[in-house]
Amino acid sequence: MKIYFYWLGILALSACFSVNAADIDRVEVEKRLANAKKDHPADLRRKDLTELDLSALDLKHADLWGSDLRRANLSNSDLSGLNLDLSVMTKINLSGANLSNSSIFGVHMGNANLSNANLKGSRFISVLDRANLQHADLSNADWGVDMKNQPMGLMRVSLNNANLSGANLTNANLNRALMRFAKLDGATLKNTILFGADLSGADFTGADLSGADLSETKLESTHFTGANLAGTRFSGVKDKSKLIGLDSAKNLDKAIFK
Repeated sequence: MKIYFYWLGILALSACFSVNAADIDRVEVEKRLANAKKDHPADLRRKDLTELDLSALDLKHADLWGSDLRRANLSNSDLSGLNLDLSVMTKINLSGANLSNSSIFGVHMGNANLSNANLKGSRFISVLDRANLQHADLSNADWGVDMKNQPMGLMRVSLNNANLSGANLTNANLNRALMRFAKLDGATLKNTILFGADLSGADFTGADLSGADLSETKLESTHFTGANLAGTRFSGVKDKSKLIGLDSAKNLDKAIFK
């Protein structure tokens, strides 16, 4: 119940920003960025930037907290290190963007385009259902649940039906993530933490899961055809028959099912 009202609050806050914030065009954004510095960022806080073309801009010295970025084009822009918490980013285009070490908490990013984006070291607790993350770099990203900080109940990243084909998730933390029917074919998941995640129907065809932790995960109808399972931990998996293509996986003898 707490989570329900929390998200209702986020939606109401977002609607308020959309109604009250002044319209700003790209020219005005560039003007504000021209004199921006780390200790004096461009003020784009809570601004309505819906559907704007903000592609290829250097935004790392911008304050975009709580801004409305629905359907905006930020492809190939630099947003590294930014706090984008509580912004609105549905159907946003962030393809090829630099979001390394950025923070996005409490944000709906359904159908977002993050293909080829740099997400190294980022911290996301957001809804990314049906998002495009093909060939994105999530190495060392921390998108997992912080069990010591859950004042509103369990808040976790949702990647249901997301496309992570060919993505790099090396050393990423995605514990307890919702990843039902996610596409991870050809992805690199070396030492990736997926403990307690829901991977039902996910596709790991040809993926490198060497050293990954899939302990206590939900794996019903999950595909592993041709996947590298050297050192992959499957602790808690009781019925291997629910795992599709397991017999054709590479290094199955080196996987850990205890």
